[in-house]
Amino acid sequence: MSPSQVAHRTLPVARRTLKLTIAYDGTPFVGWQRQARGASIQGLIEDALRPIEGGPVAVHGAGRTDAGVHALGQVASFNFTASIEPARLRRALNTILPFEVRVLDAEEMPGDFHARFSAKGKVYEYRIDDASIASPFLRRYTWHVTPALDVDAMEVAAGALRGTHDFAAFQGSRTNVHSTERTIHRLEWSRGPGPRDPLVMEVEGNGFLRHMVRNIAGTLVGIGHGKWPPGEIDRILASRERAKAGATAPPQGLFLKRVLY
Repeated sequence: MSPSQVAHRTLPVARRTLKLTIAYDGTPFVGWQRQARGASIQGLIEDALRPIEGGPVAVHGAGRTDAGVHALGQVASFNFTASIEPARLRRALNTILPFEVRVLDAEEMPGDFHARFSAKGKVYEYRIDDASIASPFLRRYTWHVTPALDVDAMEVAAGALRGTHDFAAFQGSRTNVHSTERTIHRLEWSRGPGPRDPLVMEVEGNGFLRHMVRNIAGTLVGIGHGKWPPGEIDRILASRERAKAGATAPPQGLFLKRVLY
């Protein structure tokens, strides 16, 4: 189904609010947010919606993932007047969009729904390949880390991050927020049954500062390599200084897994 065919078969109706659930491989993109140069996921979706709507559509994402970051369940919302049914819209968008971006679901929502402002929390994954030799099949989706990690020490340190804290020490630069206090409900390390399955950090919280998950991952890897004891996490949190925490983990290991409403 071409964009022109979709546009031809739809008729203008009252303004609607639609929600998309989207998965994407962030490798070739400049991130979620539309920018002056480079392809963004937001820009691709807005461009795909334009011929269906017959005019510009402003798409709002639940989170602005950075360049190279992936999503298993990003959420976007927008206002629409075309009468196309959500299931048919999903099929049409997946025909138009590059294969690296897939619309998993489309739903009609109440008029006050907003992908970002209605969200109650998010779940992220950070994936680490800690094998002695990096897998060529995981390199786009994991951070290859050597030598071997002390996962027990990382799990102990992770316990200190659960709960409500001031996460200023884990905040990226160039941010402007009213408060750096956030609540982490769950932070767990796991690994699949396969011999080459990556080590996965899953973290659920009510909100995250810029680069917060990647900075937590980098700091916990530092503890796993013996740079600090697990108890150092308490001192890092109390310092509120970014320089006290570990390096920012690279983007390709990060996945926005789910948005909570």
